[in-house]
Amino acid sequence: MGLGDGLAVGKRRSLGRVSVAIVVAAGLALCGACGGGDGGGGGGDGSLSVGVLLPGGGASRFGQFDRPLIEKKLKELCPECPAASVAATPDPAVQRQQVDAMITRDVDVLIIAAIDAEALRPSVEAADRAGIPVVAYDRLAEGPISGYVTFDGATVGRLQGEALLKAMGTKVPGSQIVMMNGATIDPNAGWFKQGSLSVLKGKVEIGKSYDTVGWRPENAFVNMAGAIAALGAGNIDGVLAANDSLAGAVVSALNAAEVRPLPPITGQDADLAAVRRIIRGDQYMTVYKPYKPAADAAVEMAVALGRGKSVASIATGTVDSATAKDIPAVLLPSVSVTVDNIKDTLVKDGLYTVGQICTPNLRSACDKAGLTR
Repeated sequence: MGLGDGLAVGKRRSLGRVSVAIVVAAGLALCGACGGGDGGGGGGDGSLSVGVLLPGGGASRFGQFDRPLIEKKLKELCPECPAASVAATPDPAVQRQQVDAMITRDVDVLIIAAIDAEALRPSVEAADRAGIPVVAYDRLAEGPISGYVTFDGATVGRLQGEALLKAMGTKVPGSQIVMMNGATIDPNAGWFKQGSLSVLKGKVEIGKSYDTVGWRPENAFVNMAGAIAALGAGNIDGVLAANDSLAGAVVSALNAAEVRPLPPITGQDADLAAVRRIIRGDQYMTVYKPYKPAADAAVEMAVALGRGKSVASIATGTVDSATAKDIPAVLLPSVSVTVDNIKDTLVKDGLYTVGQICTPNLRSACDKAGLTR
């Protein structure tokens, strides 16, 4: 779907609506509870309703960062909007129900971070038939997507691979690593993997490589324990963990096997627990993805499409999915974070304060890293 197609989809929705209400589904039951004055597309109250579906809440990056930033941007674009009602799910079947419920509610536009890109396709197609444009957020769902906002996955993987090689230093020739990749149902996982392999191939031996079902830490723990048993505790020179949750599971498995010292381990998302592991020396790096530009771009796209406008001035290029070509897209840069630049990246950007990072037991390590209050 090209820029013109996105505009055409938007024009099927009513124009001239001036207020924006964010409605985030938690399934059919919650959507029923969301009824009333928050302004669905068929409500006749002149509002523009935006449905947002996220793959995680609470302590996940989507709950901690993306959700409040999306809400804030919507409020900036429309100060008179009612308060947001927000929920999320890690279950792809539930997410399909959420999308279908949003279609039934006749929302004007959807922002979706897909759990399973392929499984969600029928729901995306149903939204298109109903004249509801879809903005894919962070993960590219299949089907007729009108816009896409994410971080360049190849760059994320490349940063991880480069950091791992740097951390292993002189061990690189003939070294052996374990790859703890993400879930195959998430297209970003393959993107990260390709990016890291573009750096690692021919330089290290990949002793074991796992695709972690559901991105679940418990699965990564089992896989890492298997890798230790198969390769030997002293024969793992590094671990390419695709995100911080997997990295935490890797550290736990290595600790359970009493591996000392820990090999360098990568991550992604700049989770607070991971930042503390980096300070402690248990994890070498994480990839920081500034979430505000992503949330802002997704909301800007959604509001434009919902109001029947083009996203040409927002998109910085186009991408292709397995089912669509030339999707207007915003691909944002990422930053490699190690103990040496936490202050100049995460703290400087206001993601965390020194006080949040530096618990009492980390005070000495924080002082060494230059993280002073």
